[in-house]
Parts: sequence; structure tokens; C-alpha cells
Amino acid sequence: MKVVILCGGKGTRLREETEYRPKPMVPIGNRPILWHIMKTYAHYGYKEFILCLGYKGEMIKDYFRNYLWHTCDTTLCLGRESSIQFHNRHEEEDWKVTLCDTGENSMTAYRIRLIERYLGNDETFLLTYGDGVGNVDIPRLIETHHRAGKVCTLTAVHPPGRFGELGITSDSTVSGFNEKPQAEGGYINGGYMACSRRLFDYLPDDPSVMLEQAPMKKLTTDGQLHAYRHEGFWQPMDTFMEFTLLNNLWETAKAPWKVW
Repeated sequence: MKVVILCGGKGTRLREETEYRPKPMVPIGNRPILWHIMKTYAHYGYKEFILCLGYKGEMIKDYFRNYLWHTCDTTLCLGRESSIQFHNRHEEEDWKVTLCDTGENSMTAYRIRLIERYLGNDETFLLTYGDGVGNVDIPRLIETHHRAGKVCTLTAVHPPGRFGELGITSDSTVSGFNEKPQAEGGYINGGYMACSRRLFDYLPDDPSVMLEQAPMKKLTTDGQLHAYRHEGFWQPMDTFMEFTLLNNLWETAKAPWKVW
């Protein structure tokens, strides 16, 4: 089962960092937040990744192309017969990463639509955003998704109030998808989704469509959007304050998302 990560947005609310790099490359400690997200999935055995690139996507390509340079001590011989020796091994040596350019200005629904061909014969795939970390139990999310039999199961988390609020019924069917709530409380979409391939039937051939708007609302209307309630840690990195919070947690060895 492959993990699709949306990495193409411009992250304008974190302009202090994203003016120079894509938001998934903003660091927590000495590694990009994208790496932290991937480590969570890899911890549970999901090590095939499809990254939907857009804004400054070449920086993400460069990071993985030169992964050994970024993570290992190195010895160089500078003679005419030059050689390079990487001294360290790392736990990511069995990762498989597909880097897909999905357009600088594409919205999320279109980015997902463009990567269908990389899923192979998989009927189920995992999907999340490249700017939020959490200690989500991925196997339990998948189990919940298969048991529900819906097109998409999203991880419902408790919010800061500026996010879109979900209405959830007693059987965990999503009954409402309000992009901009009037008050804090309830649950919001925290990403970390499990999706049936039927999701592509809801994604129009239109770069201007966001997954979180018409497709999610149509899934809700059809009773095909399910919620996995996560009561643990979840935190996006949308502002400089949140960037500082996540880095402080990491530097003090109090990062709840570090399950590996």
C-alpha cells in the first residue's frame, strides 16, 4: 500500500520560511517535516511514497537525489580518479520514493488525480498533507477504513478553531463538512487518510479544484466519507509560532509524533 503526500502548496502563512523553500522542507530539528511524516508511516511498514510536487518542488527532488550527502559523513578523493565514500548507513535504505510534478498552481484534488498511474494495482492507498505531524496509529486507521467500506476515511482531530469543522454521526459517518466554522470545538480533518481507488471518481480534470471543497462535500452527500477519531497528538505547521512549538518539542526530546 502506497503513501501519497501532498507537497505542492505555497505555505503563505509561513512566509518566513516558505519564501525560500517548500513547506514540506521546513525543518524540525535537522530534518524536514516531510521526513518526520514519512518516518511515521515507515515505522508501521509503509515505505513506498508518492510525493505530489509543486511549488519549489526541485528542492524536494534534490533532497532525495542527494539523500546520502544530506545524512552521511563522507570522504572524498579529489584526484583525477575521484571517489566518494559514505560512512553511515541509515534506516531509510529500503524506502521507495516517487517524485511527481503535479504543477506549481494545481489544487489538491488535481494533484491527487495526476498520481493515479503510480498506484499500480493497489485498491487502497494512504494520503496525507506534507505539513502536519501526529502519533496517528496507521494500522488502526486502515482497519477502520476497511471495516467502514467507504471511499475515504480521514483522521478527525481536535482543532485550533481556524480549520474547517466536521459533523460526525454516532457511527462515525461524516454528516457535514464546513470549510470555515464559526466557532471552535468538535473535530477537523487532520489528514492521514485511507482511500479507496474509487476516490478518483470524485476528482475532476480541473487544476482549480481543492479536495477539501467539492469532492469532500460530494463524498459527504453520498455517505462515503468516514472518520477515524484520533485523540492523541496532532499539530500542523502553518505559522511561525507552530514552527517554533514543533522545534522546541523535538529539541527537548518531547516530540509525541516520534514513534520510531
